Order: sequence, then C-alpha cells, then structure tokens
Amino acid sequence: MTTAPSRTTPGGHAVPAGPTDPEAGAVVAEGAPGRHGAPAGQAASGSTAPGKCPAPRGRTGSDTPRTPAGRPATEAGAAAPAALTAPADPARWPDIVTVPPASRPRTAVTAALVRRALRGLPLRVRFAGSGTEGLGGPLLEVHDPAAFHARIGAGGLVGFGESYMAGEWDAPDLVAALTVLAGNAAGLIPAPLQRLRGLWAPRHPQEERNTPDGSRTNISRHYDLSNDLFALFLDDTLSYSSAVFRGFPAGWDLLPAAQHRKIDRLLDLAGVGEGTRLLEIGTGWGELALRAAARGARVTSLTLSREQRALARERVRAAGLEDRVRIELCDYREARGEYDAVVSVEMIEAVGAEFWPEYFRTLDARLSPGGRVALQAITMPHERMLATRDTFTWIHKYVFPGGFIPSTTAIEETARDHTRLRVARRDAFGAHYAETLRLWRERFTERADDVEALGFDETFRRLWTFYLAYSEAGFRSGYLDVQQYLFTKENPVR
Repeated sequence: MTTAPSRTTPGGHAVPAGPTDPEAGAVVAEGAPGRHGAPAGQAASGSTAPGKCPAPRGRTGSDTPRTPAGRPATEAGAAAPAALTAPADPARWPDIVTVPPASRPRTAVTAALVRRALRGLPLRVRFAGSGTEGLGGPLLEVHDPAAFHARIGAGGLVGFGESYMAGEWDAPDLVAALTVLAGNAAGLIPAPLQRLRGLWAPRHPQEERNTPDGSRTNISRHYDLSNDLFALFLDDTLSYSSAVFRGFPAGWDLLPAAQHRKIDRLLDLAGVGEGTRLLEIGTGWGELALRAAARGARVTSLTLSREQRALARERVRAAGLEDRVRIELCDYREARGEYDAVVSVEMIEAVGAEFWPEYFRTLDARLSPGGRVALQAITMPHERMLATRDTFTWIHKYVFPGGFIPSTTAIEETARDHTRLRVARRDAFGAHYAETLRLWRERFTERADDVEALGFDETFRRLWTFYLAYSEAGFRSGYLDVQQYLFTKENPVR
C-alpha cells in the first residue's frame, strides 16, 4: 500500500501535483483535476515500453494491482475541517512551516492591497485584532494577519493557499467564501499590477513542461499517490471526472449512475458499439474501458500512471474482458495504429498549452476517416486563460504540476488550425461538476480518519480539502466550466 507521496514539489513537499480524470480529473481558479501518469522513463512489466506504444487489438498483460481499501463511509454530515491542531512536519512541508521573510513596508503594502480588494466583495473577512472587511456574506477568519499578508506578498495566490494549509485562516463555509473570490478573480488584482503580471507572478518551473518525460513525472505526482486514497472519496466506479445528474441537489447514492450516464453519453457520441476499435487516451481506473468493452468494442487504453494501470487491469480481469481491453503505460504521442473512435476524458488539462497542437494532431492521426472523437474538457474564459497562461499557481505546486485549463476558443481554434477534425457538437454542464466535487469533498471529510490511517498527515488533509473546495468554487462561480465535444473526421473526397 502506498501511504505517502513519492514525488516532491519545487518547494520540497512530498505531496500530489497536477486538474485534470482518471477517468480523468477536476479543478479551480487556474488549475484542475486530470487523468493519467507514471514515473519518468519507466515501463512496467508486461507493457510496451515508452516510444513503442501498441497498435489496435492487443491483449492485456498482468502485474500486481493495488486494490482500494473499501472502508464504509460514516453517516455524519460533511462539516468544515477542524482548524490545524498539530504543527506541520518541516521535512515534508518546509514552505508551510516557515513563513517567507518580508519587510515591514512590503507587508504593509500587501495588507493595504488585500483590504482594498476585500472591501467591495460580498464577504465578511475578520482579521484577528484589527477589524473586519467586506460587504457582508460568508465569513473568512484570519487568525494570523501578519503571516497571511507575508505569504500573499511573497507568493500571491500560492501564498494564499499555503496560509490555509498552515491554519492561518479558516472559513466555516469554505466553498462559499472561495466562490465569492473565484467569481471576482479578474478584479482582485489592481489593473496596473495585472499589466505587470509578467514581472511579479511566479513562473512555471522548466522541469514541469509536459514533454514525454515531464508528463510521466507530473502525472505520477498526483495519480500515483495511492489507489486507496482515491477509493476513499470516489464512488465504486472510481470515476474522477464530472458526472451527469438528472437533477439537483445530487445525493451520494446517485453518483455511480450519474458517472455511468456521463460515460455512456461519451460512448454514444463516439458511436462505440460491437466491433468498434476504440482508443482511450487517459485510462483512469478503467470504468470507461469496461463499459465500452461490454458494448462489444475492442479497447486500447493509454495511461502514464502505474497505480491506475495496475488496478484498471485487475478490474478488467475480474470482469472477464481481457480479450477486449488492453491497458498500456504509454504517452499519447507514442500511440500507433488507426481507430474507429477516440475518447479522452479531462485529459487535455494535463497536456500543457504548448503541446495542444500535438495532442490534437495525435487525435487526428489515430482516427480513421469517418471516425469520431468524444472529448470531455474543463474550460475557463478565454481572456482569463490568456492572462494566466504563464503563471505558476498553488494548484500547480501542490496538486497538478504542468496542468493548464484551456478555453473553448483555444480548443476549437487548435483543432481547426492543426487537424482535419471538425466540431460537430459541444455541450456544457459546469453545474454538474460543482455537485460532483461537493460529493467528493463531503466524502473526504467524513473519512478523514481513514485518510490519516493511510499515512496522510493533517497538513495534507487540509491541502486536499482546499483543493476540492477551491475546484468546486470555480464551477459554482462560473469561472470554470466542463464540456463534452464531438469531433468528426470526414472521408477524403475521391
């Protein structure tokens, strides 16, 4: 059992990183959940090595899976997490234990800018020992204003998230407070500072570029944390992307059917049925591949996560579908062969903007003329995407390294300019992601003791709570959306 992260962030933290599902993923303000991953330069036994991905119609290999713990959920409601009660481990969380040094003038300027930004928001922000800001609304309690302002002054939104991890601020309704901030993200930073973003905002580390080796490392930092961890807050389908519900509010007992509804809709869009040669880019834990095979399809599914591949292969064996499904440790750029349909769920968020053309060219190259691509993607407004394209955020540092959420404009222009694929349909359902994330967050909170038993400490639990709440807030505010696309590729004119 994996009980602790096996990768470290640029700050030296042993934590996850990266989105987008698995079947792929989820997210917020300038980051999101996503889908597959594995250690750089490694190929598991029984697989095709990187650079030699298989053509259609292979057979599955075998390796030892790591199965979910499967502990029962409690019936308690999902209350807000308790304030930090134990100091963070300095070896694992150096940037949480240590408040960054800041001069008195810099801290004073940061405090003035923060208070200016908060003054016009429908929030109530209470600073210990120094009054309240905001127009009223959800409460945000700042327990240590000096540390709070020092972190924001040194790291911007990275510092804001780290301050929460350190227990320097809390909110009784974390999602409500973050929803206000996400809904007003474009105006939180004064216009003159926005224009100088390139000078003050942290930049992406070069080593987190999504080259083939970089992608393996980035994906591993999130999806290879522990299958048991994900099993604690996902439903039995182990789907890690937005579900599609019949109505709101959604209940936990309805989540598996809603995940199947999402998967079936994608398979229907792609025209998957008996005999279809299907390529899935981003395996997750295998639910989409299983449902496609049950329709009679021949499925090749690609992942970069060793943990996900091991469990997905075990699920395929248990279902007796080894003759129809093969799951390979393989980068999408290394795929070979031709397929009748391609499906990719919340994978594009892990690709990186500089590689979007190559990703879409791969979809085009692998698809037979007359075939279909069904794509599920988290999106953000185009102007915010352009403004934040080069900014390194808290999500990048602690959750999804190398991740970047596209806009619908970016998706459609990239497909138009670099492929023969054409958009035939697009459907948005962001409210469904907000509900999906709420159910995951509540489940994670209910099972905090089980998370601790897996070896994940209190600081990690606050990190993961903030990630889920931050992502949910992005969808509730409308800052983020999620789309299902159908792309078609016509037969060449004879």
